[in-house]
Amino acid sequence: MNEQLELMKRDGVSHLHVLSDFDRTLTKPEVDGKKIPSLISVLRDHGYLTPDYPEKAHALFDHYHQIEIDTTIRRDERKKAMKEWWTKHFELLIASGLTRQDIKNAMHARHAQLRDGTHEFFSLLKRNNIPLVIMSSSGLGVDSVHFFLEAEHELHDNIHIISNHYEWDENGKALAVKEPIIHGMNKDETLVRDFPEIYPQIQNRKNVLLLGDSTSDLDMVVGFEYQNLLSIGFLDTPDGNSGFDIEFKSSASLHKIINILSSFIN
Repeated sequence: MNEQLELMKRDGVSHLHVLSDFDRTLTKPEVDGKKIPSLISVLRDHGYLTPDYPEKAHALFDHYHQIEIDTTIRRDERKKAMKEWWTKHFELLIASGLTRQDIKNAMHARHAQLRDGTHEFFSLLKRNNIPLVIMSSSGLGVDSVHFFLEAEHELHDNIHIISNHYEWDENGKALAVKEPIIHGMNKDETLVRDFPEIYPQIQNRKNVLLLGDSTSDLDMVVGFEYQNLLSIGFLDTPDGNSGFDIEFKSSASLHKIINILSSFIN
């Protein structure tokens, strides 16, 4: 790891980009001692959509979540089931009348907060023209991350979002979801180079600072021909065996990461 750090310091920020998960990585896993629910569960449990939506969504969860967490099932079979789950759930969301305003309302009701130090982190990236690529498997997609960052006054030109992408009609009602469908188990198949509006921003920045909260987030860099990679994980039980180069507790701030990033700049 020390060699990676020295090489990245030598190359400087012009060769660097940041690749990060969103929920529980840039945001806090808990606020006031309470776990932050997923945005999709807020949408499900707060009556935003048709009356039959919660029961149908719970039925999908009860069936597919058991497959998702069953490590005795082959990974390729679990990934296939996750794709099937999200495809069915997207169809249900659309049939239940999902709108962009529903996503915004659920985002506000969720009461999520940025991890301590994130505003300073974003500011440092912006001042030094360092691209930040956020890869999120949120079922409510690009719009959910966009609305959250907008509310935090943190939508900047150097921030690029890769997530599920809805097509909307002129009234903001969901019509379809574009491929590829991104879920928690296929970030290794979600290649940044397949996003032509984003890839040119980072293709010559071969040093990557990767941030995540689960080992599957290490897959975000798959397919990118990096020279040096420094991976940092926010974990419930850091034990040195996760595969991340650096491990922090899930409640940690971004201040130590800011120090690392500052060393690349200085």
